[in-house]
Amino acid sequence: MAVGPRAAPDEADGPSRSMAEAETRSAGARGPDGGWGWVLVAALFVTNSLIFGVMRSMGIFFVEFVRYFEQSAQAISWISSLGLAALQFFSPLAAMLCNAYNPRVVMMVGGLLAGLGLMLASQATCLLHLYLSMGVLSGLGWGLIFTPMVSSVMASFTRHRTLAVGLGFCSIGLSSFAFNPLFQLMVELYGWRGALLILGGLNLNLVACGALVRPQQRSKEDEQVDPGSGAPCAAGLQRLISYLQPQLLLERPFFTYSLAMSFINIGFFVPYFHLVAHSRQAGFSDYRAAFVMSAAGITDILGRVASGWFSDLGHFRLLHLASLWTALAGLFIILLPVSSLSGSYAALMAISLLYGFCAGALTSVVFAVVPLIVGVDRMLEALGLLQLIESGAGLLGAPLSGLLKDLTGNYMASFAVAGSFPILGTLTLATLPGFFSRADPPAPQRRSHHVKDKGLQSELEQINSLSHGAS
Repeated sequence: MAVGPRAAPDEADGPSRSMAEAETRSAGARGPDGGWGWVLVAALFVTNSLIFGVMRSMGIFFVEFVRYFEQSAQAISWISSLGLAALQFFSPLAAMLCNAYNPRVVMMVGGLLAGLGLMLASQATCLLHLYLSMGVLSGLGWGLIFTPMVSSVMASFTRHRTLAVGLGFCSIGLSSFAFNPLFQLMVELYGWRGALLILGGLNLNLVACGALVRPQQRSKEDEQVDPGSGAPCAAGLQRLISYLQPQLLLERPFFTYSLAMSFINIGFFVPYFHLVAHSRQAGFSDYRAAFVMSAAGITDILGRVASGWFSDLGHFRLLHLASLWTALAGLFIILLPVSSLSGSYAALMAISLLYGFCAGALTSVVFAVVPLIVGVDRMLEALGLLQLIESGAGLLGAPLSGLLKDLTGNYMASFAVAGSFPILGTLTLATLPGFFSRADPPAPQRRSHHVKDKGLQSELEQINSLSHGAS
């Protein structure tokens, strides 16, 4: 944010400088709550539908891959897990590149890579080809656009931040409702290769979403880099690392929250990968099995909007609401295979609807908690690190569930173990400092090295003046 001319450190008195810094922090913490921010909400809406809506509907392709490549469920599960893990693993890279360069260009390149990866996957002849194209390449593209887009939306709002995030994320439920039957139809008409080629073309729309992001002006303090005496490459690497803010990992609140999100991430996506296959194994037709996830997408939309609206009322802390939705989501994941034991499609549908609502409500809250823990000015870096930590958990979830299915012959143990991880994440959230208090503690503010050096210099000058006066 641009600021007016300021007096030199020697000329500005202490109270006026403190007031100016307080006003700057207050202005940085406030978002416009409107204007171009709503355009970014629409861009986030489309982005999430083309990333997570596609990812949630991969259960259709999961069945086709098992049939075509004649591989185990565990081996096929690595395709989706690699895509999710790559999205999260490359999020810190996206944060660093967006801070160092033009975020619009970074996000547009991400959209191009996402579409290219799915197009290359349509020509796959072995699982390794799918791992690299659909998993790593598309995941890299998704990672370069997802975290910067979420950060841009949250930075544009303050009072309505949770609602804005909820509206942007409700497209996941809408696309899940539409994509599952649509993908099933495309697979029947064009085969899985033709369907993946179409999906690659759809993902190229992410380029247009990235083009809507306006580059944010950085302060001179953020743009300063220690000149040093190293080579230009070393200086550039040092600059990128400084933008990542790795010292966040040393702060207990952020580390605890990241650990909790990792536990949640292990089990959260398992139904999207395996619920369609479980429904078919339970004896339901292909379209009825696909509609189970579509129905969950309907309540997912309702959960995201309702959660965002209710959270912004301020009756309860966001952290408490996140814990509630996490525990309920884990419980309903465990109940998903139990509901189909009697062969009742209505029971399976009911639990799927409840899970969809809780999963949607959870997503609206977990991202909005981040600026409360680290502050608004470190939000992009924190989101990147959080996604990086979660990447290992995302890589574990679906293959673990696939392995349990291969060992037991059904998905009962898979969903039971998957649902226990969000519950464990809820218990981890309860260890956050001040979790049981009624109000949020003040978020820490980033203090640049330049400010620290000025403060230290002023203290030394005061000490020297006192010593000279005493002599």
